[in-house]
Amino acid sequence: MSDMTSATLVGRLGDRDSWRADDCSMAAALDIVGRRASLLLLREVFYGARRFDEFVRRAQLSEKITATRLRELVDEGILEKRPYHEPGQRAREEYHLTEKGEELLPVLLALLRWGDRWARPDGGRVGLTHIDCGAPIEVEVRCGKGHPVTAGDIQAALRS
Repeated sequence: MSDMTSATLVGRLGDRDSWRADDCSMAAALDIVGRRASLLLLREVFYGARRFDEFVRRAQLSEKITATRLRELVDEGILEKRPYHEPGQRAREEYHLTEKGEELLPVLLALLRWGDRWARPDGGRVGLTHIDCGAPIEVEVRCGKGHPVTAGDIQAALRS
């Protein structure tokens, strides 16, 4: 078992008992997408679901929960509604990812890969590969210059 090194806290953050993680970006993100239902709906939109009945069926959520969570994701700007009309039917709306929503891809992939390894020891049912070369999809943290990063390689400081 590894002993993961934690991030290095510097400056005012160095004394952990002198501050609290108020206004934490992680907590703010979880307030938006941290519900199980929201993550399942995002999984489905990444897999191509667009219409309400698809989300209900594929995510196995009630219509009420699906409607509530989709509305929240639209209100947050993660999804947008676009009208569509099938002949003989009334006009309806589909759900599409916005740029803000597309940026959640690494988060969802990291959860999936973690689940493959730790929550589903059989590796899960869905394998993800790169369409161009067939290699498995991996999730890795890198700095802005491209270096692989672990928790021990991170320095945290208050922004000025």
